[in-house]
Amino acid sequence: MNAGLERLVEIALRDVLDPEIGRSVVDLGLIYAIAATPDGRVSITMTTTTRGCPLAGFLKEAVAMAAGAVEGVTAVEVTLTYEPAWEPAMIAAE
Repeated sequence: MNAGLERLVEIALRDVLDPEIGRSVVDLGLIYAIAATPDGRVSITMTTTTRGCPLAGFLKEAVAMAAGAVEGVTAVEVTLTYEPAWEPAMIAAE
């Protein structure tokens, strides 16, 4: 586990905006988990606002690119899940 790197990745993911809603994937609650190993491999579990979201590929790629740009990250794996299902209550308060 690499908590410092996980935090840096979370900060970087705040720059990834959902094009429909205009808020970050972090603020929307779309990022379920970020795990980093001591050698810099990062795995991210995320969801989209709806199953079959036409932007799923775009968001997954944007998350991978943002995480991969963080200093110390050596590899990124992004997994899409729909368990638990996303709901508006997961959005962070303004």
